[in-house]
Amino acid sequence: MMNAFCKTLLATAIATASIASAQAADPLTVYGKLNVTVQNNDESGADSVTSVQSNASRFGVKGDYDLGNSLTAFYTVEYEVATDSSSSTNFKARNQFVGVKGDFGAISVGRNDTLMKGSQGHVDQFNDLIGDLKYLFKGDNRMAQTVTYLSPAMGEVRFGATYVADADASQNGDNGFSSALMYGDASLKRTAVYAAIAYDSKVSGYDVLRATMQAKMGDFKLGGMYQQQEKSEGDSNSINGYLVSAAYDVNAVTLKAQYQDMDDTGSGWSVGADYKLAKPTKLFAFYTSRSMDVNTDRDNYIGIGLEHKF
Repeated sequence: MMNAFCKTLLATAIATASIASAQAADPLTVYGKLNVTVQNNDESGADSVTSVQSNASRFGVKGDYDLGNSLTAFYTVEYEVATDSSSSTNFKARNQFVGVKGDFGAISVGRNDTLMKGSQGHVDQFNDLIGDLKYLFKGDNRMAQTVTYLSPAMGEVRFGATYVADADASQNGDNGFSSALMYGDASLKRTAVYAAIAYDSKVSGYDVLRATMQAKMGDFKLGGMYQQQEKSEGDSNSINGYLVSAAYDVNAVTLKAQYQDMDDTGSGWSVGADYKLAKPTKLFAFYTSRSMDVNTDRDNYIGIGLEHKF
C-alpha cells in the first residue's frame, strides 16, 4: 500500500513539475519512433531463428529557451526503447545534451553523436536495420563525454567539431577529436546535392577519414561513401572501404539498394522497399546478405517491418 502511494506521489510531482515548466519556458517537444520487424536471421555457425526485433526504437524530449541578447539555450534527452528485450528495464541512453546557440553557431555538452556520425546524412538507406553501415565501418560513435561546436551556415557550408574527453570509458585515457565539413541539405529538400568530409582522431580507439556524397535527380537518389580507417595505437595498417546506395520513389513506394565493402573485414549488400501509409508511418521489407572475412559462410537476413514516428 505504501509502495503504491509513493508511486502515485512521484507521478503527481512529475506531472506538476512538467506543467510548471511548460508555463515558465518554451514548449517542450516530445518525439520518437517505433521500428519493429519480424525477421529471419540465418547466421553462420548458428541455427536460423525468427525474431520480432526492435531497431533503435526511441523516445525523447527536446526544447529551447530564448535567453535574450540573440542567445538560445537548447537541450535533448533521448532514450532507446528495446521492445524486444526480455527485461522490463529496456531503456538505453542515446543523445542527452544541453547547449547554447547564437550568431556564433552552437555549442553543446553531454552525450552526443560525433560530427563524423552526423556527417553521413541519409546516404545509408538501411540505417538502424541489420544492413546498417556500422557493421562494417568504424566511426558511427555516440560518446558519453563530449563538447560539440557547429558553425553557423556560410551559404550552404557548415563546419563542426567534437571533443571527446579522455575520461570517457571508450577512450582508454586518450582525448579524441571528430571534425566535419559539410555542404548542402542532408535531406536533399533545399539542395540537390549533399557532401561531407570528416575525420576522427583517437575516437573510440580509431583514426578514420570519411567522404560522403548524395545527390537527388527527380525521384532518384544516388549516394556514395569512401572510408579509410586504422587503429589509433599499434602497428596496424590503414584499410579502405566504400559504400554505394540508391533509392527510387514510385508513388508511395521507395525501392532501395546498397552495397558495402571494407578491406580485411567483409562485404554486404541489401535490397528493400518502403511503402508509405501516411507521413509518419511506413511498412517496409528488406533482404541483407553479408560475408565477414573471418567466416566462410554468408549471413542472410530477411524481414518485414512497421515504423511509426511521433
